[in-house]
Amino acid sequence: MGNLGIHKMPTTWRCGRFLFDFNKRKRPIVMGILNATPDSFSDGGMFRTAKDALAQAERMIANGVDLIDIGGESTRPGAEPVPLQEELDRVLPVIEGLKDCGIPLSIDTYKAETMRKALVAGVDCVNDIWALRQEGALKAVLESNSCGIVLMHMQRDPLTMQFNPEYRNVIEEVRQFLKDRANLLIENGVGFDRIAIDPGFGFGKSLEHNLSMLSNFSQFSSLGFPVLAGISRKSMLGKVTGKETNDRVSASVAAAVMAADRGARIVRVHDVPETVDALKLWEAVQP
Repeated sequence: MGNLGIHKMPTTWRCGRFLFDFNKRKRPIVMGILNATPDSFSDGGMFRTAKDALAQAERMIANGVDLIDIGGESTRPGAEPVPLQEELDRVLPVIEGLKDCGIPLSIDTYKAETMRKALVAGVDCVNDIWALRQEGALKAVLESNSCGIVLMHMQRDPLTMQFNPEYRNVIEEVRQFLKDRANLLIENGVGFDRIAIDPGFGFGKSLEHNLSMLSNFSQFSSLGFPVLAGISRKSMLGKVTGKETNDRVSASVAAAVMAADRGARIVRVHDVPETVDALKLWEAVQP
């Protein structure tokens, strides 16, 4: 089935108008989180207007971000779905304002119509917590011949995912899910170099599951795709450190470096300058 099972690190990731060449860079891609929402778990409401969101994007660009991930719907545990038009009203003005910024843009959505309109508006990547399992989502990305695609694992849905998540073997089950979803794309003609995968820290996982995935993160890389680590400010860090959400910067940066050490090619973060600096140092000591 497909070409999976290749046990080597990816050399490139095609992301719309942009190509990330991992032969020319050792440090992971820093994906900056831009939440145009009133209720995201860490920065909800801070960038809900297009003006505030664009100002935050400018700060991230100045601080060395590699990719900006724009979201118009919170997917924190217990979050309620947002109507399509409301999501579009939040994200499209931001995309319009950033489409020529020189940095690739990603849309964080699971809705097919949002994917379509965002791709037309100028985004380079679709980042989907449902791994294209929602109606029309697969077809929407297949309409593009170049967009990057991030497939994430989630057990159940945002409303119920943290109600006693259970696995026989979290590493193997998450890995198999991501392998199957990537295979589906390849069977539908999507280039291997357009696919990235995300094990989904905090999305239907207990603290033990999350720590096991971070400890064994390199096992996800064996599928041959760039692997994204999205750990920034999440509750697993609060449970370990005892810190509230906005006081988890140090732990978030440490987690990004740990993930990089274990093969992460993309880190999705709130704290761009701190993460970029830490990864520059990490890169400087790599053989």
